[in-house]
Amino acid sequence: MPSNNRVALSGSERVPMSGARAVGAADPTETMSVTVVVRRRAGKPNLQADRLPGERSYVSREEFAATHGARPDDLAAVASFAHSHDLTVVESHPARRSIVLSGTVRAFSAAFGVDLTCYEHAEGTYRGRTGSVHVPAELEPIIEGVFGLDDRPAAQPHFRPATATPAAKATFTPPQLAQLYNFPTQGTGQGQTIAIIELGGGYRTSDLKTYFKELAIPLPRVSAVSIDGGQNKPTVANSDDGEVMLDIEVAGAVAPGANIVVYFAPNTDQGFLDAITTAVHDTVNKPSVISISWGSAEARWTSQALTAFDQAFADAGHLGITVCAAAGDNGSADSVEDGAAHVDFPASSPHVLGCGGTALQATGGKITSEVVWNEGGGATGGGVSTVFPLPAWQSAAGISEAGRGVPDVAGDADPATGYLVRVDGQEFPIGGTSAVAPLWAGLIALINEQLGNSAGFLNPLLYSQPEEGAFHDITEGDNDVSGLGLYSAGPGWDPCTGWGSPDGAQLLAALTGKGK
Repeated sequence: MPSNNRVALSGSERVPMSGARAVGAADPTETMSVTVVVRRRAGKPNLQADRLPGERSYVSREEFAATHGARPDDLAAVASFAHSHDLTVVESHPARRSIVLSGTVRAFSAAFGVDLTCYEHAEGTYRGRTGSVHVPAELEPIIEGVFGLDDRPAAQPHFRPATATPAAKATFTPPQLAQLYNFPTQGTGQGQTIAIIELGGGYRTSDLKTYFKELAIPLPRVSAVSIDGGQNKPTVANSDDGEVMLDIEVAGAVAPGANIVVYFAPNTDQGFLDAITTAVHDTVNKPSVISISWGSAEARWTSQALTAFDQAFADAGHLGITVCAAAGDNGSADSVEDGAAHVDFPASSPHVLGCGGTALQATGGKITSEVVWNEGGGATGGGVSTVFPLPAWQSAAGISEAGRGVPDVAGDADPATGYLVRVDGQEFPIGGTSAVAPLWAGLIALINEQLGNSAGFLNPLLYSQPEEGAFHDITEGDNDVSGLGLYSAGPGWDPCTGWGSPDGAQLLAALTGKGK
């Protein structure tokens, strides 16, 4: 395939990370991998978002690949281009619309018209590029994204260990929170698979055995899947292991009968995307729920990444998969120091159930107080997307924001009223919206078991039935930690806690059409 007549790939523009310093050209002989995402076949199945879960039917993963995945000739065209530039096709996935290439820095630089540079920054070093990726004009209608040329960190985990627990507050085990939130008690999530996306850290089975024995809960079945070389690599408690163990222990304690599959990937946009698309289209484990506790502000993503991730989440909805994502732990600015409000992605995707955070107190097994989490230097993410327009289902619910409002739902996230977990031999409380995503994932697994069908893409139903008593409305507090003074809780939906924290049994009743 000719290499002249190149065009810039729309949405691929990059600038260096804030504070990064170029230290030299990348080693031209270094071997690397890149994922190329191509367009889908024309048409896609109906999400059936207006139907109750029990009335929905979903396509199989195999059928989806055959009718809504990549065209074979598109994958072949990219493969031909790769071969002409001394690149090797490692994997080709019609369902994921992805083709993974391997080769040297020199070969990739020539193939995609980029200069790859080594940068130093506060978090370490990375291989990066500036400007756009370039592709032959004849491939420009086919290729929708190129991921992996730049391997900067893509996201941060949204968990926060408690530094101190005030005497007036108490932390909870996940089963205690499930009881406070009235989760269904007639099942264990049997027959469901919860996928957990991790971009670092690891778990120790010995810790899981001890933790669940202490809770008197059967040990869930937990397995790991390696993506792009990512591995289950536990180290010490004060690491990303805290994220991994929090996710597994919360989801597993809430739905111990569910299978838990942890997809480990490198913390890059390529690794993150490949982990998500692998989980969505996994024909072996077949997840019905995906929990994501990693993310970063929308402003830090390329347009091609935002689009590719959102399309993957839309695929999940077509397959009957619910995606739960943490809304972030740094309030309405989301760690961007430009004086403006920002929301966290992927929670801001309109195909994701965005999970915000509260501070909860209880006495005698009853909730006595629940407000927006904003304490100890952390606060729930939330606000209005500047990327995704207001979805019709939010507009129909009377929400009049300029863009997609975040979050949709909430749950306990304050580290001072957080979750008692075990990490690398130590037990201590952890909070953050990272805990809310697996809490909701476990609840969805319980609901799916009772429905006898996957709840799938829930957002439109949640916004059409808020009056069913399925939520504890959070009306006090704000998520301002940067002096923006924008968002506060109030009656109904708000950009701090969404509709509020769950009443699980009432939510199940609403989704079966048996609500009040």
